[in-house]
Amino acid sequence: MEVQETRVQTDRVLTIPNILSMARLVGVPLFLWLILRPEFGGPKSDGWALLVLALSGVSDYLDGKLARRWNQISSLGRLLDPAADRLYVLSTLVGLTWREILPVWLTALLLARELMLLLAVGVLRRHGYPPPQVNFLGKAATFNLMYAFPLLLLSDGSGWISSLAAVFGWAFAGWGTTLYWWAGVLYVVQVRRLVRADAMAD
Repeated sequence: MEVQETRVQTDRVLTIPNILSMARLVGVPLFLWLILRPEFGGPKSDGWALLVLALSGVSDYLDGKLARRWNQISSLGRLLDPAADRLYVLSTLVGLTWREILPVWLTALLLARELMLLLAVGVLRRHGYPPPQVNFLGKAATFNLMYAFPLLLLSDGSGWISSLAAVFGWAFAGWGTTLYWWAGVLYVVQVRRLVRADAMAD
């Protein structure tokens, strides 16, 4: 269930994968500003927002790939990568919900999963455990959502391209939401096992 990493972990900060993750984090407020410009009287900048989102997806793939290939897996990288993923998901949820592209119920469903995971991480910390590593299912869920969001943004228009984007966007959104909750439940099960093991050891 967990993807076990056998390579040596480093405490270096300025590695290429970490720089890519930091660049992704910097892109979060830029993306949110671009997507919300029309709501504050500015011009529509969806094309630029899609470009930022696409670049974040490429860097998300590269930082993990390069970290493994160049043996640059680091403690900081293990924090930055999932943090960037979550911030992009959250910022996209805010932007698309504000523009009424996403329904409130879907946003609430995804935010409820984040709250559940936040509580689970809090329980782990009280028992002296670090946050759980990102597993394959969690990554797959994020990738589905990161495909869904730009397609749904693209669907906010007219013509056959927008109609096609809506079909595929909602398909990816459905798969991504299902996998997102599945991965979240697996995290909670993992936390419960660790806490129970601690209780039995005492």
